[in-house]
Amino acid sequence: MPSKSNGPKFVNGQLQILDMSDETITENTIAVNSQHKDQRLLYVMERLVQHLHDFAREVRLSTEEWEAAIQFLTETGKMCSDIRQEFVLLSDTMGFSVLVDGISHPKPDTATIGTLLGPFHTHDAEEHEHGTSISSEGKGEPLLIEGLITDTNGNPLADTKIDLWHCDENGFYDTQYADRDGADMRGVVHSKSDGSFVIKATRPVAYPIPHDGPVGKLLQKLNRHPYRPAHIHFIIEKPGYDKLITALYHKGDKYETSDAVFGVKSPLLFELDKLGEEKAKKYGMKADDWYLHWHFKIVTDEESKELKISRNKEALKKLGRSELTLNEDGLPVAALD
Repeated sequence: MPSKSNGPKFVNGQLQILDMSDETITENTIAVNSQHKDQRLLYVMERLVQHLHDFAREVRLSTEEWEAAIQFLTETGKMCSDIRQEFVLLSDTMGFSVLVDGISHPKPDTATIGTLLGPFHTHDAEEHEHGTSISSEGKGEPLLIEGLITDTNGNPLADTKIDLWHCDENGFYDTQYADRDGADMRGVVHSKSDGSFVIKATRPVAYPIPHDGPVGKLLQKLNRHPYRPAHIHFIIEKPGYDKLITALYHKGDKYETSDAVFGVKSPLLFELDKLGEEKAKKYGMKADDWYLHWHFKIVTDEESKELKISRNKEALKKLGRSELTLNEDGLPVAALD
């Protein structure tokens, strides 16, 4: 690399690039992107440019490959709509979504762990009373879900919002139907005073992620299948607590160990039981319908922040960047001269 004397300099108050070459392009780009006082943005852009340029140098990226990547991203953008997010799908299939969630929302061993949101969440799910069904008639095999929301010490948390959704018996979400006229297979319920909730749904099934677009073509080229194991999504929210985005996965599913979007984590595996006569009578169901019980444990905002700061410091130390400071959100930032 050239000496700093050959790099960009301020001349009459303006940043000027004095030497441009393959060797100086990274230094120049970082300098030009640094003409502001946002410490977090400074650090993020510096590392983005450095890693992006290092990637091109390492793989010796060709113009044809660069053009193919630009075309792929263009097609990905064109595939996006109000009910389909192809970029989220791309992030999911690259394992990036799960990684970012783990970094942003670390959990102690005493808490329920998170996983990726996925591309099918909507904001039009209806509020449900306990014991009612989020699924319209004939959408699959009936399932009763009884849950409990507590803190990490087992104290029940009342009035916690539980937003859940899953696919139908054909492996499709409601947003994948052209004639969709409202929310189905999704709903919102709030926990009772003892932290419990009960809701009816249907047994989830394995399904393929949308693979008729650029992400699907990429998976095919990589000789990867597009399937996800059967699962149910949850978002659990309560003021003062870190939002939990998670999902429960059917243990023993054919795709348990090859999830196309890397969402399966061992502590999130469930097994279904039969409902039984007593609960069937209580909820107006059949004894051989399915039953799932799960205890969700969430952490306070303070617990989450302390853990994030601790893990971020540890990660920076391993990367040899211990000199960096953390901002009020616990994220590493660049030092300003």
